[in-house]
Amino acid sequence: MRLLLLFLAILSLSSAYAQKKEISEARSNIKSRSNLSQAEASMRGLLADSANRRNVKIYLTLAEAVRAQYEEANEKLYLKEGYDTAAFFDTARRMFLAYESLDSIEMLPDRKGRVKLKYREKNAEYLNKYRRNLYNGGVYFLHKKDYVRTFAMMDTYMDCRRQPLFAEYSADEDPLYVPAAFWTVFCGYKLNSPDSTLKYSSIALQEKKFRRRTLAYMSSAYLWKGDTLKYVETLRRGFDENKKSKFFFKRLMDYYNAVNQLDTAMSIADEALKSDSLNALFLFAKSNILLNIGDYAGCIAISDTLLARNDTLPDVYLNAGVSYLNLALALEKDVKSKRTDRKKILGYYRKALPYMEKYRECEPDDKERWAPSLYNIYLKLNMGRKFEEISDILRKMRE
Repeated sequence: MRLLLLFLAILSLSSAYAQKKEISEARSNIKSRSNLSQAEASMRGLLADSANRRNVKIYLTLAEAVRAQYEEANEKLYLKEGYDTAAFFDTARRMFLAYESLDSIEMLPDRKGRVKLKYREKNAEYLNKYRRNLYNGGVYFLHKKDYVRTFAMMDTYMDCRRQPLFAEYSADEDPLYVPAAFWTVFCGYKLNSPDSTLKYSSIALQEKKFRRRTLAYMSSAYLWKGDTLKYVETLRRGFDENKKSKFFFKRLMDYYNAVNQLDTAMSIADEALKSDSLNALFLFAKSNILLNIGDYAGCIAISDTLLARNDTLPDVYLNAGVSYLNLALALEKDVKSKRTDRKKILGYYRKALPYMEKYRECEPDDKERWAPSLYNIYLKLNMGRKFEEISDILRKMRE
């Protein structure tokens, strides 16, 4: 037992000596500005051992090793000696994270419950001078479309305000704080990461020029998360602030039509038309709703208005054609009307004809929509040759 204890004591002393030597070598390299990457790597290796997780000296040495690399790179860039710009910004971020880790360890109370912040003041003063380089790095990576690194840089920039290390500077006016928040939202959206998109979204909303895009990206994030309530709330918020925005309007229309809340859809369409009464998208959306609620005359009136301004809108032809067909079918279902209003019924079929044929011309591959309708029209109007052609098309579709 004594031999075992002796062996463990020797092993512990040997380990402590090796650690001390490693730290000493790293500090020597930092002082001589040589092998700095190795110095950093050796300290990270020591911190991989959970027994060293509260060793302030290791954290301090790590931070100083990264700082030395940053200063070396900064000097080379200043002197235009040629240095990897991306590596420079990555080093800046590693430096901030290293000093924040050091500060978090310093905050831990000792055995007597005391907290001694020996390094915070000077470290915070030093880092605060270079904090903007985190933002600049984010912009640099943004131009490279490297959204992972852009988010990382902007996230670290934003997080400084939360870090106790920067408590003395957190109340300072920061014109880049909201823009940095917006770029995290943008990058989160680009990366299809809902949590990243939403992380600083409430801050990004504080500046008017970012609100429309932030709300759009937020709505997508909630959709990815499957949070329908927040998705619709965010779309509605975006629409209320941007009545002419196609993004919010189209998605609200899609949602309310899908859940058959046509009264709400109509209300939104009418609101949009108050802001732009000639908008083709808004008018077309209203014509769709009118078609779905059975106001065929209203649908036809809007469709004709749209086609008078632009006669190349396939779906508008379809809406009008279907409306006329539905008017005919409604009369045909009524036995009495079928006998007494035959002329009127045939009139609706004749009016539906040019719209459906035009739709076929515009969308020749969409047979599922125009073929059955034209079959009915040609049958009712006794258009033999055309009827035979459409019958053949339908037969081939069923094969």
